[in-house]
Amino acid sequence: MDTSEPGLEAVGAFSGEADRDLAQRVGEALSQRGWTLATAESCTGGGMAALVTEIPGSSRWFDRAWVTYSNHSKVTMLGVPESLLEAFGAVSEPVVCAMVEGALKLSRADIVVAVSGVAGPGGGTVHKPVGTVCLAWGERQGGIRTDTFWFPGDRQAIRAAAITRGLQGVWEWVCRPALA
Repeated sequence: MDTSEPGLEAVGAFSGEADRDLAQRVGEALSQRGWTLATAESCTGGGMAALVTEIPGSSRWFDRAWVTYSNHSKVTMLGVPESLLEAFGAVSEPVVCAMVEGALKLSRADIVVAVSGVAGPGGGTVHKPVGTVCLAWGERQGGIRTDTFWFPGDRQAIRAAAITRGLQGVWEWVCRPALA
């Protein structure tokens, strides 16, 4: 696959201990700001929530999670408009953006990360091959950022990379310098 297409970036998988350290750092950063996190997950099946709740004391900074694997659950649990799913498909930036918006409305979280992707081994298409993952991050005070990645490897590696990149995005958002 040519990863030079706009919006697609190849990223490798990460190790479990590094992910746990990242989750710990995310929790510390959220705690310092007095923020809480929620996740809205599809292809990762709750993997981000599982990773952050392995951290002792995470209840101080982790509010809740949704696993919305089916399109129906995205609509009924997070309020994703069916029209977005029909127009763009579940693995799309507009859908993960709507997942963030829904999770912010339904939670007390200050920041939300949402993920949807094609983990494989089947389900890929020419335009959305196996390894395509869309992520979105949004803050209660406003602003949503989306990105699309292509992660190489098997199903386990793709899901692990999506979890890591999702938490890295939270880290980047929470630790960004305040705008003057």
